[in-house]
Amino acid sequence: MDLYAGSIVRYIGCSQEQINWGNNDDPRSFLIIGHRYYVEHVEHHSQHTKIELRGVTGKFNSVCFQVVGK
Repeated sequence: MDLYAGSIVRYIGCSQEQINWGNNDDPRSFLIIGHRYYVEHVEHHSQHTKIELRGVTGKFNSVCFQVVGK
C-alpha cells in the first residue's frame, strides 16, 4: 500500500484486534465507514503502520483504511 502524508483514504471499519495491535486509538465511534479522509501523518513501525487524519484526534491502524487517491 502506497500510503503517505497527503493520501486520501476510505475508512473500511476496524476490529478490536486491529485497534489493540500497536495500541492504536479506536475510530469506531466517530469515523464513518465509506467516508474519505485526508492523511496528515504516517508512522511506520516494523509490524504495522499508524496514520493520523486531518481534523481528527488519534492514531489509527492503517489496515482500517483503503487508499483511494493522492
